[in-house]
Amino acid sequence: MKPCAVCGRPTNMWCSRCQDSWYCSPEHLHNDWAMHKRDCIPVQGSQSSSYHNVNMIATPPPAEPQFVTVSAIFFAPEEERPRIISINCRPTHKPSQGMCPVPLVQSHFPDGHPENIVLTQGLNSEPLRFPLHLWFSPTALQKSQPVNRAILHITSGAAPKQWCGAVIVLKFNGSRRQGYADAGSNDLPALSAYFLAYK
Repeated sequence: MKPCAVCGRPTNMWCSRCQDSWYCSPEHLHNDWAMHKRDCIPVQGSQSSSYHNVNMIATPPPAEPQFVTVSAIFFAPEEERPRIISINCRPTHKPSQGMCPVPLVQSHFPDGHPENIVLTQGLNSEPLRFPLHLWFSPTALQKSQPVNRAILHITSGAAPKQWCGAVIVLKFNGSRRQGYADAGSNDLPALSAYFLAYK
């Protein structure tokens, strides 16, 4: 349920043209059109940009796609060893175009938006069949967060860069990176090699 853009009453209907503004009735959409039309960008597949498009009415949106849950490796700064956690991934609106689901990792990075990198090579620069997707906080060191003890442990303290803050690692289900598979302890050697090589 979202608040109606006109009266604020909870509603489960939206403008079917842009699918981005919520209305409790077609009348409220009609009443708000003078304001809403400036922001009403048709979604792909809408045939007309005019108000008189018969499809542009307040309609219930399609059911929300179900989250996909995968196992990820979590390097918590205060823990001695990495552990496996579950991460929800939100499906994209255009799965037919091969877009990867979006992992919901923000709750593990309270200091801000995490950045991510993709590892495509493992030990001895061998290409990884299943690339690894690392999420980390770029500001953790600047904010004096503790050194990540789990990374310190798997590298035996030999990494040239001291990683700080949390690190989450997901595993793609193939080289095309269109989805995720469960990550596990067999991915640790490639991660250790990366942490040891990163400067």
